[in-house]
Amino acid sequence: MSIKELIIKIKHFWQTNTAGRDKALTIAVIILVGTASFGLGRLSAYETKKEPVTIEMSEFSENSEAKTKPTVLGESLDLKEGGEVVASKTGDKYHFPWCAGAKRILESNKIYFKSAEEAKAAGYLPAANCKGLE
Repeated sequence: MSIKELIIKIKHFWQTNTAGRDKALTIAVIILVGTASFGLGRLSAYETKKEPVTIEMSEFSENSEAKTKPTVLGESLDLKEGGEVVASKTGDKYHFPWCAGAKRILESNKIYFKSAEEAKAAGYLPAANCKGLE
């Protein structure tokens, strides 16, 4: 039997057998609804597994320079002298130390500020691509 003959048989069955057509449509709807429900359930389970970003402060010994050292998702944030924001000596924007713009600044050109207000007072503006800066 060729594909063309099979298509002709299916068309003939579909046109002449209304009870079979209704059953076939019911089964198709049940299968599609079940598949969609399964997919949506998998998506909702994936969303609940995402862990939120947390910032933690870990204690150092009394002999260390800083008493606390911030970490994001377990990765140390290495802030110089308690610096909350960083800017470039040659630029006009300030960033959080973990932002992409701050990572591109050469270490020899970095200036650390204890707060965003201090950076603004020095004439720097917040970087637009560093979320959370005002």
